[in-house]
Amino acid sequence: MQASRKAISPKRTFTETARRAQIVEAAIATIAEVGYRNASFARIAKRAGLSSTGLISYHFTSRDELIQQVVAEVVGAIGRFMAERVARADGAAEALRAYIEGNVEFIGAHRAEMKALLEIFMNGGFVYDNTTEQAVVSPIENILRAGQDSGQFRPFDPMVMATLIQRAVDGLPFLLAAKPSIDLQSYATEVATVFDLATRADR
Repeated sequence: MQASRKAISPKRTFTETARRAQIVEAAIATIAEVGYRNASFARIAKRAGLSSTGLISYHFTSRDELIQQVVAEVVGAIGRFMAERVARADGAAEALRAYIEGNVEFIGAHRAEMKALLEIFMNGGFVYDNTTEQAVVSPIENILRAGQDSGQFRPFDPMVMATLIQRAVDGLPFLLAAKPSIDLQSYATEVATVFDLATRADR
C-alpha cells in the first residue's frame, strides 16, 4: 500500500505550521458561527481568506482530522491556562478556588472556542470516554487529596467531589448558550463558595 503524504513528509516548516494554525482558527470561528454540521471546508477556507479548499486538504487529510486538531487546540489551551493559575496558588483551598475561577475566566474570555467545542461535542465529533474523564477529573482529585492530607479539607470521597466540581464547570458553556449575558464573576464566586463550604474542615 502506498504511504500517505503525511507519513513521508518532512518536519513542518514555519510557514506550514502558521498555515495550519490559521486554518484551525478559522475552523473554530466558523463552527461557532454556523454550527458543526454547516462548517464546510468552503466556509472555513473563506473565513481563513484562502483561495481554495485544496489548501485545507493539503494540511489536513480529512474534516475529521481538522476537527480533532480544533479539539486539541482548545483543550490544550485550557490545560495550559489552568496549570499556570493553579501553580500560583498557596495551599489546596486556594488551588481549588483558582481552578474554579480560572475555568470560568477562560470560558468567558474564549466564548467562540468554547461554543465550537460544545458544538463538536454535541454532534459526536469529540469522544468523551473514560480515559478523557479521568484526565479531566484527576487534577481536581489531586488538589482535594492534598487538602485532606494537610487538614484543610474534611473527609469525603475525592473522586465524587472532583466529579461534582468538574460538572459545575463543564455546565457553564451550556448556560452561556442559553443566557450569554450571565454575570460570570458572580457565577465563579458562587460556585467557588459552594465548594469551599462543601470541602473545608470544621473549624
